[in-house]
Amino acid sequence: MIRDMKKTLYSLMLSEDVVREVDALAHRMGTNRSSLINQILAEHVGYTTPERRIGDVLSAIEQLLAPSRELVPFFAPNSLSMSLKSSLEYKYRPTIKYEVELYRGGEDSIGELSVIFRTQSAALIGAMTEFFRLWKRIEDRHLAPLSGGARSYALYEGKFLRSLAAPEKNCSVEELAAAISDYIQLFDRLMKSYLGARMDAQEIEAAYYSHLIQTMLHI
Repeated sequence: MIRDMKKTLYSLMLSEDVVREVDALAHRMGTNRSSLINQILAEHVGYTTPERRIGDVLSAIEQLLAPSRELVPFFAPNSLSMSLKSSLEYKYRPTIKYEVELYRGGEDSIGELSVIFRTQSAALIGAMTEFFRLWKRIEDRHLAPLSGGARSYALYEGKFLRSLAAPEKNCSVEELAAAISDYIQLFDRLMKSYLGARMDAQEIEAAYYSHLIQTMLHI
């Protein structure tokens, strides 16, 4: 679980030369002075900040999915989110973008997964909407009773959003990254099978359940 860390304002006496170098490094890293100093001090005393843990999780997801031919990950260091692109087997091969955002804190939810799509095809929009609603029904039926984590869903124009529930137990960076990676790959594979008419609703549910009962970490 990624917990928030209370922050307090402190005054520090620093030399101008040190501040100048810190600011230059913070600019190169895409962060700010306070965040960089906080991270440096945390590393020096052996403390892992929520921001560092999030970065480690997202970096691990990127490494796990990099060999995939279906999903192309992109993660910018010092960011709390990452994106992945996938192409549908459809006319003009429209692109689907997955966005993973992790929170610094939160008891029930550790973040959210967004599925973003852009298409002018009414038929494709209708089929994707059907799949998103099917996915929620399947998770309500099978995942909710199995896991105590709270999940929320939302469907907007061109976007499906699902929260990521906090795992039932403490887990390592590698375990959490693997759970998120596996979930996205499952979603992407079954969605493409449904849109390509290779699997119907019952087959999608059976495949989901088969994967679920083998999953150790439920998000």
